[in-house]
Amino acid sequence: MTNATVPGISVVTLGVADIERSERFYMNGLGLEHARPPRGIVYFKLPGTLLALFPRDELARYAGVEPTPPGGFGGATLSCNVGARSDVDALTARAEAAGATVVKAPATVSWGGYCAWIADPDGYLWELVWNPKWDG
Repeated sequence: MTNATVPGISVVTLGVADIERSERFYMNGLGLEHARPPRGIVYFKLPGTLLALFPRDELARYAGVEPTPPGGFGGATLSCNVGARSDVDALTARAEAAGATVVKAPATVSWGGYCAWIADPDGYLWELVWNPKWDG
C-alpha cells in the first residue's frame, strides 16, 4: 500500500449542543487556537490534524443519520499526550476551570504512565496522559 492509499485522519469533528460554549471551552480549557475563523463551524489546528466543532443536530443531518441523545459513553475517546507528568495535573486543572468534568483524577496507571480523564461540556471523553515511553 502506498502512502496515498493509507487513510489518515484529517479532521475530527465533534457535534456540540452550544458551539459558542464549546469554542470557549476548547480555547480556555485546552488552550487551542483557531485554525480558521468560525462560520457555523469552528476549527482548531492540532499537530497533524484539525479539531472541528459543529452543531450536533446539523452534523447528524449532514451525515444522513438520526441524532441520538447526548450523554453516555459513545464508544470513542480522544487522547492528548503531554510532555511531562506535571502537565497532566496542569491541563486537568485548566480544563476543569473552563467547564470540564473530571471523570477520573490524575493518577499513575498500571503500565507506568500518568493520566486523567475529563469530559468536555458535551460529554466527550478526553484522556490527558503522560507516557514515559511515548515519542510521538
